Amino acid sequence: MTNNLYVGNLSYNTTEDALRTLFAEYGEIESVNLISDRYTGRSRGFAFVEMSTEQAAQQAMSGLDGKQVDEREIKVDKAKPKRDSRESDRGRSAW
Repeated sequence: MTNNLYVGNLSYNTTEDALRTLFAEYGEIESVNLISDRYTGRSRGFAFVEMSTEQAAQQAMSGLDGKQVDEREIKVDKAKPKRDSRESDRGRSAW
């Protein structure tokens, strides 16, 4: 298992500080990365939270998946490994 968690279905008003406070109940946090649109700066409604241990990550998943946060039922799951951006271009023509 990984210590990196995907957090989805977030309200556009949810902040990194709010996520940090929420996840801190389950253990030490290594990082919080709230994903925002590069052009508007507005939240895209998901984030990644890295916990310091597998146990903390598992407890956070169990405790927070389906919880109401800012009037939204959030989804917390193991994050999938980041894809190499070059892989997504394979098989596409340059046209």
